[in-house]
Amino acid sequence: MSKIICSLLTLLLLTSCSSDSTNPTPTPTPSESIYFPPLTGDVWETKSIANLGWKQTAVQPLLDYLELKHSKGFIILVNGRIVMENYFNGHTATTPWYWASAGKTLTATMTGIAQQEGLININNKVSDYIGTGWTSMPLAKENLITNKHLLSMTSGIEDIVNGDDVTPAKLTYKADAGTRWAYHNVYVKLQDVIAQASGQSWTNYFNAKLRDKIGMTGAWIQDGNNSVYWSTTRSMARFGLLMLNKGKWENTTILNEAYFNEATNTSQNINLGYGYLWWLNGKSSYHLPQSQLQLSGSIIPSGPNDMFMALGKNDQKIYVIPSKKMVVIRMGDAADSVNLALSDFDDVLWQKINALYQ
Repeated sequence: MSKIICSLLTLLLLTSCSSDSTNPTPTPTPSESIYFPPLTGDVWETKSIANLGWKQTAVQPLLDYLELKHSKGFIILVNGRIVMENYFNGHTATTPWYWASAGKTLTATMTGIAQQEGLININNKVSDYIGTGWTSMPLAKENLITNKHLLSMTSGIEDIVNGDDVTPAKLTYKADAGTRWAYHNVYVKLQDVIAQASGQSWTNYFNAKLRDKIGMTGAWIQDGNNSVYWSTTRSMARFGLLMLNKGKWENTTILNEAYFNEATNTSQNINLGYGYLWWLNGKSSYHLPQSQLQLSGSIIPSGPNDMFMALGKNDQKIYVIPSKKMVVIRMGDAADSVNLALSDFDDVLWQKINALYQ
């Protein structure tokens, strides 16, 4: 992404984005309710390491590791309050950065919102909304593909040869929908489905139904064949907080809980570690992107078993851990030479996080 785009985005974000100041909160109690920051302004309550009974001696090793691994923004929320908020390598609380494939979860959430509004049904075929011929597959095979297949990465469309190109000529047949799991950019067709069904542009519908309702800032930027979301680290944390609270922002239901539960649990029987564009920790097996190998065990062995994750290229991360009432955000450049959504960085990072409270 060019510096020009970053500069334009910064101006956009600053119209509603805030500074990195925080508002301390008293020592929490066991019955403390979940906190939601105001939709506007820079107030965001905090908890201290001491309040939580965590180990101050483990903080610096975590920060050192994050900086060493080319991080830019890092936030830990507990029950909605900021415990750690750190920026590295010239990044700030008001600097936008890209979500990469972590933004797939935004599309999954919008699909649920469109369904609860009666605009779509995830069990209906994609061609019901955007017409036939959106692939170059035989019509009978194309008509097997439902919105749910796009959500669960089981469309059956060729995933390696065609890369990220989602023009009809490049969407070719590999297997019948529902019989093969493969990580593929074709999920982005859900944005077309939602735009057609709502009669609005994808961006306008997204802003009205999700972004503005939880005080996020940011914008979708087209990057080649990919539609990529850019925002501040805090905006990413707001989305994580919404998911921690099962789709509700304070007392307002943004995403209904039934769909939330579907999205954050195994969506098919091939890759147990995958929901609706969310990665799931703690399952008995999983697949990596661009791989048909089934690997045994949890995706991130050192991470909590109930954790669900938005993972993007170059180690963009949203980790949501219901059992710990915790959200962890990491933005930055690739930690290592491996630039896929999953890398060894995740496991070491969680060892460092675990050291805070174990």
